[in-house]
Amino acid sequence: MTAFPVRSGLRAGVLAAAALLLAACGGTAAPAGSAADPGTPVPGGTLRFAVGSDQGCVDPQQVGSNDTIYSLRQIVDSLTDQDPQTGELRPYLATSWESNADATAYTFTLRDGVTFSDGTPLDADAVKANFDKIPQIGARGTLPKGYLAGYVGTTVESPTRFTVTFSQPNVQFLQGTSTHSLGILSPATVARSDDERCASVVGSGPFVIDSYVRNESITLTRRAGYSWGSSLWVAPGEAYLDRVEFRIVPESGVRVGSLQSGEVDAIGNIAQQDEAPLTAAGAQLIARANPGIPFGISFNLSRPIVSEPAVREAITLAINRPEIVSTVYTSQTLPATSWLASSTPGYADQSSVLTFDAARAGQVLDAAGWTPGPDGIRQKDGQPLSIELIWFANAAANRPTVELVQQQLRAAGIDLQLQERPIADATPIQQSGEFSATWGNLTRADPDILRSSYSTAGNNFYRFTPGPLDQLLAEQAAEPDEAARNAIVAQAQDVLGENHYTVPVVELTTVLGVGPTTHGITFDASSRIFLHDAWKSE
Repeated sequence: MTAFPVRSGLRAGVLAAAALLLAACGGTAAPAGSAADPGTPVPGGTLRFAVGSDQGCVDPQQVGSNDTIYSLRQIVDSLTDQDPQTGELRPYLATSWESNADATAYTFTLRDGVTFSDGTPLDADAVKANFDKIPQIGARGTLPKGYLAGYVGTTVESPTRFTVTFSQPNVQFLQGTSTHSLGILSPATVARSDDERCASVVGSGPFVIDSYVRNESITLTRRAGYSWGSSLWVAPGEAYLDRVEFRIVPESGVRVGSLQSGEVDAIGNIAQQDEAPLTAAGAQLIARANPGIPFGISFNLSRPIVSEPAVREAITLAINRPEIVSTVYTSQTLPATSWLASSTPGYADQSSVLTFDAARAGQVLDAAGWTPGPDGIRQKDGQPLSIELIWFANAAANRPTVELVQQQLRAAGIDLQLQERPIADATPIQQSGEFSATWGNLTRADPDILRSSYSTAGNNFYRFTPGPLDQLLAEQAAEPDEAARNAIVAQAQDVLGENHYTVPVVELTTVLGVGPTTHGITFDASSRIFLHDAWKSE
């Protein structure tokens, strides 16, 4: 075994470019608070946080939408935590870890005395129960199953020591242990069905779920006796806040008005038009660029029309990304320049492919036999160039963005039909294949997000056909050397660009509006929030 120093904890190849996470963002990853010293943290109080959507599930291992992750991140602890400024892995539940030479086995030592909120010990057997069950989770468990790719099993050596083994090198696993998706749940929760877990779970985090009303609220209460936590937190132990109320408020204007009036203390999904009035009202805007896959269009490659490479290339060329960013998004936002966000380790610039060229888009469609019809929409063999795009109202900017994309594509003779669906439908839609195109993104501070999304060896929601991309995505997941892994990831981005398998449009930047009496909200490395150190001064 090769030991990892506790403060670095992760191979350099996994952390390459992680320091860029902050550089790409015009905002700050610092705790919320005014420029003046807010003073000494005060225990107690209720934080009221308005978000735009509810994924319909409270199991951290089965959710991927930021609005829901904000609350669920607070109820589970992870084996490690990832420093958002350096990308280093730091102790959390695990005090140390080590790997064998080819990254097929990882041994962890747990801190002693940790319990779940039901009183069950969080020991090596509990971790094993979680990891053994994750490969059996249904379609909602895409993220954790990807982190455990090639999982063979977990060997328990003592209550505080265990080894996780894989059938092939899995260098991205360690970063996965810092995410909410591999947050550790109680054995009793693990034993329940997927749907039962979506209704109620038990974790070991600083907060517990007090109540959940679907599409209305998720309410958390402070866990008494919590005496551990991430080494990155200011003051591990019990949280300051007594209670956190996450309210589901789909209307952006209502969220903004609620923060201005003091009805809520923080809001997510800030739109461009919200910046000035919120700042004028004394609210703080804290922001962080999200690593992972940018917002864009993903196709069902088995469907007619979008299965044509020429159509996908034309869509790529017909979208004016800078116009979309300047029209819709906050001042910290960047247009997509690759199939990974620029804040992601392994990012390779593909801006020469993701360029706006309306004339070229027309030429590509002409060559493919798509000619302008009497209404301006192109057609071939009597069939209009019409594509249905399913989008979800889990971000304030989604509607104006897809509507502007619709306008831009219509100018190129492409009829984009927009269909809004609730975010809870996202996984069932992908699983069923009953779609031609969807709008969305995925956040993760590791380039392996490409494999979990696009490899045909996984869920393959987008119906990719086996090809060279599969081999590249498998190779990068097994390559521990920094430079070699980044080179493979760059090749994978080249293949995605050459084939226009998806169309990246804009990088997600998480921007929160925070009231002047709320302090200590922090971002993790994936731009989700921690509320352990949060407190209120009123």
